[in-house]
Amino acid sequence: MERHFELELEKLNKRLIKMGNLVAEQVHNVFEALLKGDGDLAHQIIEKDSKVDKLDNKIDKLCQRLFALTQPVATDLRLIMAALRINNDLERMGDHAVAIAQKIEGISDYNEIIKELQIDEIVKMTDMIVNDVITILNTKNVAFVKDIFDLASSIDEKIQAATAKIMEEMMRKSDVIVVATNLIIILTNIDRLAGYSTNIAESIVFVVDGRIMKHKKKSFDILSGALATEAVQNAAPASEHHKEGAESNPETSQVKDPNSEATPSAG
Repeated sequence: MERHFELELEKLNKRLIKMGNLVAEQVHNVFEALLKGDGDLAHQIIEKDSKVDKLDNKIDKLCQRLFALTQPVATDLRLIMAALRINNDLERMGDHAVAIAQKIEGISDYNEIIKELQIDEIVKMTDMIVNDVITILNTKNVAFVKDIFDLASSIDEKIQAATAKIMEEMMRKSDVIVVATNLIIILTNIDRLAGYSTNIAESIVFVVDGRIMKHKKKSFDILSGALATEAVQNAAPASEHHKEGAESNPETSQVKDPNSEATPSAG
């Protein structure tokens, strides 16, 4: 029974990585279609979304089966709980890729505007954050989680700046309303892709060390410091941990309380 459970967990991990790679491919292709104004590629992305949905259902059912038949605890329980959330986030990312694809035809003749608004740079950064978080999903190397949050913050700033320019142009020229609306919808969906990437990063941290980052302020310095010194802290006696942690770094002790800080913007 124990061997069967281990095989099922391995299957879950492989399916989750497969789902991540499939969604990352969808995102990359939709960005390529966006920058090139490629309607045919956009249509292929819409058609391929059914594969994402089917894999989503398979992962959900596998998680349900593991919960029902094995009653997992500790690390295994964290893995299955996180897998459900990661799977949901990946499926939503696939939906946002489709939403972008559906708007490409309406802006295919406005490539100069895309460059002027630096949407091409936003696209490259978002493609990078999606690929990076899938790499972390595969390697479980949470040392790079801070980079995900930093990149998401930069993407958010650029999207806000581009959206402000589009709104200003809409106020001045009524004939650009349709294309401007399409661009805003595309930017909104790109922003969601970055936000879901940070969600997945949070879930991976939960799997690796049990740290709950949801509903917390993203204190990047605290996070990176905590991850970097975790091995040292684990090597020290528990009583020393409590004493030294409270005296030398009160902020770190606050991170362990999931109710002590406000929910941040996901980007």
